[in-house]
Amino acid sequence: MKNTFNFTIEKKLAGTLARAGVITTPHGDIQTPSFVVVGTKANVKGVTPEMLQEIETQAVLANTYHLYFQPGDEVVKKAGGFAPMMNWHGPTMTDSGGFQVFSLGAAFGSNVSKVAKGDVELSKTKRNSVKDGGTGNKKQLAQIDEDGVTFKSHLDGSMHRFTPETSMEIQWNLGADMIFAFDECTSPQASYEYQKQAMDRTHRWALRSLEKHWQLDPENKQALFGVVQGGRHEDLRKESAQVLAEMKTEEGNMFDGFGIGGSFDKDDIATAVKWVNEILPEGKPRHLLGIGEPMDLFNGVENGCDLFDCVSPTRVARHGILYTMDGPIHITNAKYKEDFSKIDEEVLSSTSQKYSKAYLCHLFRSGESLSGTLASVHNLYFIIQLIAKIRESLLDETFHQFKKEFLARYYKI
Repeated sequence: MKNTFNFTIEKKLAGTLARAGVITTPHGDIQTPSFVVVGTKANVKGVTPEMLQEIETQAVLANTYHLYFQPGDEVVKKAGGFAPMMNWHGPTMTDSGGFQVFSLGAAFGSNVSKVAKGDVELSKTKRNSVKDGGTGNKKQLAQIDEDGVTFKSHLDGSMHRFTPETSMEIQWNLGADMIFAFDECTSPQASYEYQKQAMDRTHRWALRSLEKHWQLDPENKQALFGVVQGGRHEDLRKESAQVLAEMKTEEGNMFDGFGIGGSFDKDDIATAVKWVNEILPEGKPRHLLGIGEPMDLFNGVENGCDLFDCVSPTRVARHGILYTMDGPIHITNAKYKEDFSKIDEEVLSSTSQKYSKAYLCHLFRSGESLSGTLASVHNLYFIIQLIAKIRESLLDETFHQFKKEFLARYYKI
């Protein structure tokens, strides 16, 4: 692997933070903005790497936490990294494991997502709490302290521990082109006091991640992204962006890019992202972590994000929800049993062009595993092509018109 990482801005959209660019990695270029496909365990469920290539996937993101457990990061290292192991030859990323801390911690057993829908009202007790992830959740399987996180395996209940240093070691073994500093992802229900505490801790962990990264990788073969936190609070988000933008080791080493993580309200993602991206260095890429719905892509791009990842396209696909230009459809609905038309005449995925709604309806209703594969390929193609069109609209300066027309049709607004 040669030492090659660079980000070039090709075009900026006047009056916004949007830009089209190119990220150069040791395993190829990424035309930005771009959607990074999530392959949690070095595998996109039901979709082969060859299929990913056919639908013009540019990059794949794997999950540090899950590969640590299965098959183990040392095994992945012996395979040459998760990309060679899964026969993927393009650019790659791994997360830090911080989101799994959230899933096993403050969010465990509570059905709380990192993205809230509508305002989150907290009781006085919870607002003042800085315990249990700031939410009062007593069921959590992860306990956070200054040094790191102790947690129970979701597989067998055994005890494990992640620190910034171990996250860097695991991600080094996994061998991705781009990796993330270890952070604490907070709940949207957490109090301001806890959000502040978690953000400060994330900053301390970020510096430790940066220092360990350069010890492991003095040639900087892997690009390290710092992760901005701060919840829904403008002052915290801006502070986090400023601290990470200026952070450096004693040797002067800094982050190669930035992730925007943590909790949001669904209605203010664009606002929170703008606060951050007005501060982060313009010449470094920004990744909006775990976000990938069409509306969020437009808002994220307009406010300065370059990369996105989300499990939603394949997750909803496995439940029979297919993206179309006129909005998502539930293919198991009885009205599709004898509908032999294409999924969407305008979406040129292999699924849409070769298989009818009636056939997909039949596969899902009869429990055939092929249903998830065909639906996942279709949804991924839809999102990948959508963000490619967003990029084109930035280059030819038609972004605002394209956004207006697409959202009006897709969301009926």
